[in-house]
Amino acid sequence: MRSRLATRSARLVLTAVAAAALTATAAGTALAAGGESRAPVEQLCGTNDLTFKLTEKTQAGGYLLVTAKARPGITCYLEGTIPSASFGSSPDSEVTPAEQAVTETVKLSGATAAYAGINPKTTNDDYGTEYERLFLSVAGDEAQAISLKLPSATLVDRPVASNWHADLADVVPFMG
Repeated sequence: MRSRLATRSARLVLTAVAAAALTATAAGTALAAGGESRAPVEQLCGTNDLTFKLTEKTQAGGYLLVTAKARPGITCYLEGTIPSASFGSSPDSEVTPAEQAVTETVKLSGATAAYAGINPKTTNDDYGTEYERLFLSVAGDEAQAISLKLPSATLVDRPVASNWHADLADVVPFMG
């Protein structure tokens, strides 16, 4: 009889603990659903999490500066690798790394930006193919690639890209 009562008491305690946990979970869910207090979701950046801007720069013989920012309400981490980019469908138009190692991950949120530099022509001649668009995505998210209109028609031959960086001074895509 004693063991039966102990079992019943244990069940009552277990039920009370479960009810308290369920109430706390429901209150937390209601609070988040009501929009009053919600922690930002932090994740690796995907292409659709970002907005991109493309500008021409004249430094180091000229390159394209890609600026990436998180969309409103998103906090994500952009790994310090090159962007997945190409100017067309030919393998010759795909960018290759200008840097030899992965750099620091950039946390994007609000006005914080990440930058990458793309040198469309690393050869020292007049050869290449002219393009008007750049296909861009976060490395590993190529299925979500976007198309950006280049500021002007651009001659492309053996393009290279810097990694994503938080500092503009680090993005000039030198070949060395």
